[in-house]
Amino acid sequence: MTERKPPGVSFESFVDRQIRQAAERGEFENLPGYGKPLASLDAPYDELWWIKGKLHREGFAVLPPALALRKEAEDAREAALAARSERQVRDILTAVNEKIRAALLRPPPGPPLGLTEFDVEALLETWRESRESRGTRGDLPAG
Repeated sequence: MTERKPPGVSFESFVDRQIRQAAERGEFENLPGYGKPLASLDAPYDELWWIKGKLHREGFAVLPPALALRKEAEDAREAALAARSERQVRDILTAVNEKIRAALLRPPPGPPLGLTEFDVEALLETWRESRESRGTRGDLPAG
């Protein structure tokens, strides 16, 4: 596409020719979303659509740090209760407890944190009880 528009050729026909030639070469076939309808066709117009899309693709969190940590703690609790072994439960809770501990020592900006560290042994007991009620056991012994 570094070719310059020749003098005397209308811009529209020049662009149309470039697109047609690229399509004939198959240059559009491996693009993400090829052959799929545009997701935003029925959505109301938003001037910042591209910024929001970029933030979403990059995994950028819009939540303040305290709320993001609350969400992460909630997700960690659910993941721990769904874990397949006690070792996984301990690993999940230890990782999130380290983040909570750091946030308690140096509170992040925004709303109050409102979190305490997870009691690993209490949550493990809950995990064991839920496994027993379903008739399953942990893969690894406690340790």
